[in-house]
Amino acid sequence: MSWDYRLSGRALKNLKRFPPKDTAKIFHVLETMKENPFVGDSKPIQGEENLWRRRAMAYRIYFRPSPVNKMLDIPEIERKQSH
Repeated sequence: MSWDYRLSGRALKNLKRFPPKDTAKIFHVLETMKENPFVGDSKPIQGEENLWRRRAMAYRIYFRPSPVNKMLDIPEIERKQSH
């Protein structure tokens, strides 16, 4: 059984702000995460309970996996800020 994902309102709002080409690539990464969300450049966020991030170009996809129902809750997708 593959995973599914659910985007928060905030994640959707941010996606609308990104260039269409980047948005298409982000959705491609989201689709690949359905097979196995923990492969690729995925890491747990230290200090947070059950929060992971996946890099997609200059963007970060934050997600909370729920193994019981194979659902990825995506609270945030943001562009990486350079310091």
